[in-house]
Amino acid sequence: MANGNNVELTGNATRDPELRFTPSGQPVATFGLAVNRRWQNRQTQQWEEAVSYFDIVCWGQLAENVAESITKGTRLMVTGRLDQRTWETQEGDKRSKVEIVADEVGPSLRWATASVTKNERRGGFDGGAGGGGGQSAPAPSAPPPAYDYDEEPF
Repeated sequence: MANGNNVELTGNATRDPELRFTPSGQPVATFGLAVNRRWQNRQTQQWEEAVSYFDIVCWGQLAENVAESITKGTRLMVTGRLDQRTWETQEGDKRSKVEIVADEVGPSLRWATASVTKNERRGGFDGGAGGGGGQSAPAPSAPPPAYDYDEEPF
């Protein structure tokens, strides 16, 4: 990603991913990520902690893999971009939300081990941004990142 809108987070999944499909059949998975920050208060010498919560959105093959692989509590590393979504409620109120659109999601191996199972390639290999072959999300304001479709994912 060359647009300066890069995010790297490590945290714990706050809920199991929810897999849905757009009307055109594109898979999309969403889950929450809790990121803890811990520091020592220099005055009291006590450890203090703050938690930030983020909504993660995954598209395409990444969405399907995430839904199949991740459960609540899994420690994850997520890279992606910030995306602001706006909508209007049925009452006419405007709402806005910032989400992380994931390009990559993987287990943190700091306190766990993982087994990797490589998926077979599907027709027209769709492994780009978010595992969605450059179809990371319908975002007209941001072109999909460049990706070499001939590149092996492993």
